[in-house]
Amino acid sequence: MRTVLVIDDNPAVGTALDVLFGLRDIKTVIATSPEEGLAVLARERIDLVVQDMNFSADTTSGEEGIELYRAIRRDHSDLPIILLTAWTRLETAVELVKAGAGDYLGKPWDDNKLLATVENLLELSEATREVSRFREERRRRRRQLDDRYDLRGIVYASGGMERVVELACQVARADVPVLITGPNGAGKERIAEIVQANSARAKGPFITVNCGALPSELIEAELFGADPGAYTGAPNRAREGRFEAADGGTLFLDEIGNLPLAGQMKLLRILETGQFERLGSSKTRQVAVRVISATNADLPAKIRDGSFREDLYYRLNVIELRLPPLAERSDDILPLAEHFLQGRASLDSGARSALLAHAWPGNVRELKNAIERASLLCSDATITARDLDLGPARLGGGRLPAEAEPDKGMIEAALQRARGVISQAASDLGLSRQALYRRMEKMGIET
Repeated sequence: MRTVLVIDDNPAVGTALDVLFGLRDIKTVIATSPEEGLAVLARERIDLVVQDMNFSADTTSGEEGIELYRAIRRDHSDLPIILLTAWTRLETAVELVKAGAGDYLGKPWDDNKLLATVENLLELSEATREVSRFREERRRRRRQLDDRYDLRGIVYASGGMERVVELACQVARADVPVLITGPNGAGKERIAEIVQANSARAKGPFITVNCGALPSELIEAELFGADPGAYTGAPNRAREGRFEAADGGTLFLDEIGNLPLAGQMKLLRILETGQFERLGSSKTRQVAVRVISATNADLPAKIRDGSFREDLYYRLNVIELRLPPLAERSDDILPLAEHFLQGRASLDSGARSALLAHAWPGNVRELKNAIERASLLCSDATITARDLDLGPARLGGGRLPAEAEPDKGMIEAALQRARGVISQAASDLGLSRQALYRRMEKMGIET
């Protein structure tokens, strides 16, 4: 049952409110002093407080009410409080409302207005309690994950990331390929690290290859190795590939959608048999490697256009972990921002609002860059919205939606804004530096 605590030294006030609230099936608990009211709050569940501002005879300053309000707030930060004022200066009540009080009403009060205020605040209180219970349950599950698994220091608070992390931990022990999908800059490599750290191969090597950062003619040599003279420009000594380096551990293939068809065929074979040959060699080699791959590409679409093998897709996609973009997990934004700051500066309320309002097409990578930039520009170790520079002008300057593909004009505009700094232009476009370089080369764009 909904319960209201009335703290007023006049018993008649408590009686009148008990009758009034009873009409709405609201239970009333009455206390005639601040001390008694605080004792009730310590032992009972209270949904709302109606408190007087003066308790001693011939006192009209409101100081007792202010002290009581602050005492309640210390232990019950989310509890709604209505102030009843008679002789107190109106300014005092207004200041407390600004500080977080639910409302203030003068004596004698209007019954209809008081009931409407109480009903609204009780409804809000229940919603707040539900959110608090939900967040506490989420914190409890996070503690359980921390106790059971190595989370590699990942920072998150959203339900979306919680589900991904939990699933990553669950599938880690199953020695099967894992495909991590999601937009650039969302944190796919960190999820791969969690899978590796909690797997039976945790003590083995963890080797990373960015398939999008290598020219197509070098990817096979990078993955499988090469004998001397295997290709034009090859070194005069044998080269060990990443699969050999990862033997007994895990190989993380980022941007797997960029792997050429010839490399895809070899990858399929090694996933099925553990066997491969170096470029230019007929000697078959055997390795035991777990493959975790990642992509921001639409692999089913690449299968349809013939640039990705369907059999390889199903072999890689035994378990898929879908990483949502930062825009879909706004609860992660502020914890990540604080993490990137590392205590070097603080965020004022305007900066926090700006961070939450931004679309983050570049995801976590863009957020990290924004925080790094703002921490250098801010004054007195306090970051403002102006320091972040995430307003409409910045959003309208050519940034892309999370999955949009930049055309030549967009890339040239981004490069001009960034004064030719590739990393900055790539961040503005929501791309990696390697992905931007590839597009520039394809479109004939020079810095």
